[in-house]
Order: sequence, then C-alpha cells, then structure tokens
Amino acid sequence: MNTQPFVVAPKNYPHPLNVIGVKVTVLASNAATQGYEITMQEGDEGSGPPPHSHDWDESFYVVKGKVEFSYGDKTVMGVPGTLMHLPTGTVHSFRFGSGGGAMIEVTGPGGLASKMFTNIDKEVPPGPPDIPKLIGILQKYGVAVAA
Repeated sequence: MNTQPFVVAPKNYPHPLNVIGVKVTVLASNAATQGYEITMQEGDEGSGPPPHSHDWDESFYVVKGKVEFSYGDKTVMGVPGTLMHLPTGTVHSFRFGSGGGAMIEVTGPGGLASKMFTNIDKEVPPGPPDIPKLIGILQKYGVAVAA
C-alpha cells in the first residue's frame, strides 16, 4: 500500500485520549504513515507513566513547560526545545514538571503506541487506575513495566 500525503490541522485534531492522566492526541498513526507514529502529549504536574520499555524507538520533543525524563540511572530535565531519544528496549519514564507541559512523541517503525493509547482510554477510566487491567493492556502491546 502506498502512503498518501495528509495534513492534520488543529481544527481537525482527534479528541485527546486519556492515558492515565496524560492527554494524548494521535496526529499520525502507523496505519497512516506506514511506519512511524506521531502524538502530542499534554499533562498536569506530576503526571506520566511508570518506568517501562517496549519494542520500538521513541523520541520526545518538549514544546511547553518542563518534563523530567528518566532512563537507566540518569534523569534529565527537558525544557522547550529539548529532544529525548530512547532506543528500543530502553527502560524509561517521564513526569511533567511544575505547571504541566506538552511534548511531541515520535515512535519508530512498528510502534503500537496509538493502538495501546486508544485501548487504555477505552478500558481504564480516569482516576486511580485498575493496575492489573492496565498491565494486561500494556503487555498486549509489548510494553513491560519495570519493577
């Protein structure tokens, strides 16, 4: 199948998905690009996923606020203009800083993030998550939560 050009303007953004407190707007799925995915992720102070890894590369570009990224034994504070690249299999997490923030996420080929985010939004309601249910969804998409 040939990939077709497309434009996603702010007025046409899909409704943001609620992914354990982070608002995720899927701008380009791998079905649309036939490879990578692009999302916009926005969160309030302190929101973000636990340490985890998956079978696709992932890069984040901070556009607003501060985002604390952790990987291995390192922690980096990202400010607008910061790019963080995490290769396949890297255990990582992030937390939005004071006042919240926003960033663009780009996944490598074969990423399943947009499908996973859609499933989490559908199956895990806002508020304290049902951890066993959440872990089951993550595992379905090849995501391992670090202990």
